[in-house]
Amino acid sequence: MVTASTATSANTNREQEAWRDGDSDATDGFFNERAANRGVPNSKAIGDETEARAIARLVATGFSVSIPFGDNDKYDLLVDDGTQIHRVQCKTAWQNKSETIRFNTHSQTTKDGEYHERTYQGAIDAFFVYYPPTATFYWIDEQDATTQKMELRFDGAIDHPSINWAEAYEFHGTIPTE
Repeated sequence: MVTASTATSANTNREQEAWRDGDSDATDGFFNERAANRGVPNSKAIGDETEARAIARLVATGFSVSIPFGDNDKYDLLVDDGTQIHRVQCKTAWQNKSETIRFNTHSQTTKDGEYHERTYQGAIDAFFVYYPPTATFYWIDEQDATTQKMELRFDGAIDHPSINWAEAYEFHGTIPTE
């Protein structure tokens, strides 16, 4: 007999297997359908979804993940690899050019009508970047990141010192060691 709880459990198990196997089609339909019912997401909603996917991916690959209480820390997650605890800032990437993706390496806020930007230098250990169209994550050490925006490239025709190869940062279930 299939009950609501066993059906939910089966769906959760399929989603977990999809995360482990890197099968974005198995999970994207679920999240996209829910997002479509809410209308156009704002930047907070997009960030929340990226964080949720990041936690799912990290836990599915065997890491212990903690979430700091409140929104006052510069990092979104604490990721324990068994040897070290990493302060991680989650970011969502977007396509910048046909051969690159980009993400912000600073926070943006408006307070009392004034625009403020803050970098993450010294406050985090890594960025965990999610690119929704391919459901791919990238682990980028804070020392490798630029201070405003960072681009990752897929095409060899781009030869620019500040645009790094996406492949070098792609997350395959292990955190790079220095």
